[in-house]
Parts: sequence; structure tokens; C-alpha cells
Amino acid sequence: MIHFIHGISLAFVFSGFVVGVLVGMTGVGGGSLMTPLLILLFGIAPEKAVATDLLYASITKTGGSIVHQLNKTIDWRIVRRLATGSIPGTVATLAVLYFSHANTKAINVVVTHMLAVALLLTAIALIFRKTLMANYKRRVGTLSNDVTMRFTVLTGLMLGILVTLSSVGAGALGVTALILLYPELPIVRIAGSDIAHAVPLTLIGGLGHSLMLGPLNGDMLVSLLVGSLPGIFISSYIAPRIPDTALRYVLACTLLLVSYKLMTA
Repeated sequence: MIHFIHGISLAFVFSGFVVGVLVGMTGVGGGSLMTPLLILLFGIAPEKAVATDLLYASITKTGGSIVHQLNKTIDWRIVRRLATGSIPGTVATLAVLYFSHANTKAINVVVTHMLAVALLLTAIALIFRKTLMANYKRRVGTLSNDVTMRFTVLTGLMLGILVTLSSVGAGALGVTALILLYPELPIVRIAGSDIAHAVPLTLIGGLGHSLMLGPLNGDMLVSLLVGSLPGIFISSYIAPRIPDTALRYVLACTLLLVSYKLMTA
């Protein structure tokens, strides 16, 4: 592995950049790609990989949120609704893990494989979105604002639990749910809102895991950020200038790749 400037690793920098680009453009790929990369490619222990990825995601997505806000591609109404469910879910899950000494490795295996199937179905849904949305509207119709709000809060609660357990799902499941709950929004606004919501969620989860596990590898975290921050700044800036259809296909391809990675993990 190549090292430069006080222990920073070029391999980690490159990995951070690639994931940062995907996250900034689609809102997906942070935990879904970074955690498997840390475990499979770099041999990081799963529990350390989860904690590192959560802190990495919180800082990276802060950068992406700034750019998305400047481009006015964040719906703060959605962010507030998601956070209403996710923050209590994260705190409660951390408390259960701490006091019960649960086998998080076994839980991660189940959650990861369930998520892999969900991402595969989501990618298919994105590719055939027009046909599926027409059928969805015909059968379900337009949800009322109150129903949409309740489902958004419930989605946040589920994300808080899943992300705290495995660091996976903040982008993948969040974007999927928002596409169904807010079909009128363009992908770029869904991605921007999901990225902004993930900042407090992953920060609280990462700090909680760090307190339970002890000090993390600072050089690794810094190396990932050296790559991811430029990546997410660049992709968040150009995302509003990319046609919605193109973003949907980028998102679908990303989900297919993530699903494959998780299934073979």
C-alpha cells in the first residue's frame, strides 16, 4: 500500500474519492460501498469498519449538503421528517447494543443480505420507473400530506436502526423510500435531501460506536476524507446539471453494483 504525507494512504484516498462522487450524485453508496470496501479490500474488522464509515459519511455528506444547499436541491421539510424518526431510532439502538452486548456481527449479516435484495429490486424499479409509477398512481393514488409525513417519519426510524447496526441504508433505503413517497420530486432533490438527513444520523451513530469500541484509525479516516470531500463537492455541483433520466440510470447502476457487492460479501 502506498503511503504519503504523514501516513495518508493513496488507496484509501482513491476509494474515498470514488464513493464520494457516487454519494454526491445519487445520495447512495456511502455505507453500501465503503463498509464492504473496508472489510473485503482492506481487511478492517467489521465493527471498526462500521464506526469508521459512519464518521466518514457524516463529514463527507456535510460537504455534499453545503453544495446541494447552494444549488437549492435540499427539501428541508423532508429532512426534518426523516430526522424526527431517525435520531431517536439511532439513540435507542446504540443503547440496546451497549447494554445488551448484542452480537452485532450476526445482525449485520442478516441486514446486509436483506438490503442486497432490496437494492436489486430498487434498481429494477428505477429502470422501469415510468411504467411502475403509472401503475402505482393508478392503484394507490396520491397520498395525503398527513399520510406521507407519517410514512416519512417511520422511514427515518427504520433508517436510524439499520444504519446504526450496519452503517448501510442511509442512502440506499432513504432514496428508495423518498422516490415512492415523493414521486413528483426530481432525483437530484431526493438525493440532496437524503444526503442532508444522513449528516446527523451518521454522526450520532459513528460517535456512539466509537465510544463503545475505543479509538479508531485516524490516518485511515483522514485518508478517506482527503479523497471523498473533493469527490462529493464535484459531483454535488454537477448533479443539478445532469438530466433526471441520466441520474436515474446512474443510480440504478450504482444500486446494482452495491447489491452485487453485498450479496458476495
